[in-house]
Formats: sequence, C-alpha cells, structure tokens
Amino acid sequence: MAAREMAGGHGARSEPREAVLPGYVSLYKSGELAERVCRLNGMLASCELCPRRCGVDRAAGAKGACGTAGLPVLASAYLHPWEEPPLSGERGSGTLFFSGCTMRCVFCQNFPISQLGVGRELTVEVLALEMLKLQRRGAHNLNLVTGTHQMAFVLDALMIAVPLGLRLPLVCNTSGYESIETLRLLEGIVDVYLPDIKYSSPEVARFCSGCPDYVDVNRMALKEMWRQVGPLEVDGTGMVQRGMLVRHMVLPEDLSGTGECLSFLAEEMGPSVWVSLLSQYFPAHEAHGLPPLDRRITEREYEAALEHLDRLGIVNGFVQDDSCGEAAIDFETVGS
Repeated sequence: MAAREMAGGHGARSEPREAVLPGYVSLYKSGELAERVCRLNGMLASCELCPRRCGVDRAAGAKGACGTAGLPVLASAYLHPWEEPPLSGERGSGTLFFSGCTMRCVFCQNFPISQLGVGRELTVEVLALEMLKLQRRGAHNLNLVTGTHQMAFVLDALMIAVPLGLRLPLVCNTSGYESIETLRLLEGIVDVYLPDIKYSSPEVARFCSGCPDYVDVNRMALKEMWRQVGPLEVDGTGMVQRGMLVRHMVLPEDLSGTGECLSFLAEEMGPSVWVSLLSQYFPAHEAHGLPPLDRRITEREYEAALEHLDRLGIVNGFVQDDSCGEAAIDFETVGS
C-alpha cells in the first residue's frame, strides 16, 4: 500500500546535520561498551532482559519465554527498501531480523520467525560479519528487528565489528515492550529507536498479545527512549542519524485505541514527536478465527485515525493509504 508523508514542523529538528559517528563507537573506545556487554551477558544467567523476566538460565542453553537461548538466532539479513524514507533511503536499511519474540501477537505477520523459531543459530562472530556485510552493501543503517531478547549478543558482535570498521547508525526496531533496566544499558549505543505503541487497553493487550502489562510497560519505555534520543535528526542527505520514530498500526474496530495512544505521545513528547501511522493490518496467524481481527481495516477506520492526528496537531511523520495494494509500502509526509 502507498502512503502520504507528514510535513515536518512544530519544533522538529528538521535542519540537516552532518553525519556523526554512532554512539557505540565512542563507547567502544572508552571501554564502556565492554562494560555494558558484561552487564547484559550477566542478565542471561537468570534472564531479565525483557519485561517477562522469565528467570531462565539462557547462558547455560535453556530457552527463555522468547524462544531463544545462549546464541543469537537470525532469520534474515538484507537491505530493506520499504521502511520509512529516512531509514531506507535509496540503498535500503540494513535489516537484521532476529528470531523469537517477547510477545505473542495473535495477528503477527511474521509468526514463523517470531513464534515458531524459524532462523539459523549462529555465533556472535558470524553476527558481526553480517553487520559488516550490510555496511559493505551500502546500508544506510543497522536495523535490529525484534532484537530485545538478543541484545547481549548484538553488543558482543559490536565489540568485534567496531575495530573492523563498522560505523552505521544503530536502529532498535521494537514492539515497545521493553524493560527500563535493559534500555538504560543501551543508552548511547542505540542511535535511533523505532518502537511501536500498540494498544491503550490492558485487556486488548492480553487478548491480542498475551501481555496484560503492555500499556504500562510500553509507556514507561517510550518515555525512556525519548529521554535518551529525542526527535529525529537527519544528515545532509535526509537519512536519520539519531532520534525516535513511533509506529502505531490501526486495528479493526479501534482495538488499538488509536486516539488514546496518539494523545499519550502528544502529551508526553510534545509536537516534535514523529509518528508513523500504519494502515497495513491484515489477518495473519490466528487472527482469521478471531473477530474483528479477521478482516482488514476499513477506509473509514483509518480516516478516523488520521482525524486524531489532525486534532492533536501531530505533523511530523508518515501515514499510509491503500492505493498500491499490500506488496509495497511507499511513505509520504503528513500534510503533503
């Protein structure tokens, strides 16, 4: 499906800036990155990387609630052309799609990877090589998709890849179901946060994703991400270097609670917050037998979501329409 892009404004950092080194490079040089690696690896022995805090000894090879154990599991590594424009640019976002997930969304469009464990187990050395390959292929950034539960391995791989020349901005592409403790260990390492704000209701979060605490956890996580990086900042070519872009997918019959979700962002982050409002929902996984999730959203349902954007004065980010079908997602700015 195609999309229209929101016009930047209202305090957004829209002035291009010169490209700077990713934060993890300076932390590597100071020795702080190695300290963070030790602390994250220590959390694996009784795993508490995510809000589920399952306490499993993943370091010893046991699988946690996420479905992974003591080695990284990667489903794919490729140049993604269909992320938002400041991420994909002309050459693509260097996407590392990790297997397993901390959530159990009944409508997950990637459930073979997130819930069935499709992917290959590899060493951190190989993961580092995958990062460097994406950089050599021209990726604009390193995009960690669903990486929360494997972040200890990511930092291990950075320790190998940085002295070999890795210099791509690090994007944390997440469901937004994050622990504050883990996020604070990522401060200065993650350059760009790309979180979801999925729901406004704990009951809906339980029904759709098996996470009744999602709303409270998500809101605290978003505020912490915002504290660390603030609104989007781009370089002279329009590619993002730092900041936060929040995604929200509109669900049938407003199960997503779009108005309340957007109100939270407007109230907590202010008019400079960047939002990507997605209309791309379609029934997948178990959703086919779960009304109202068994259908796509209507044009009117998405129009209602757009009206919330207008009412709240959110003008930075991206919206979508249905003019090109499911296969392609072209973004345009809000207000254009």
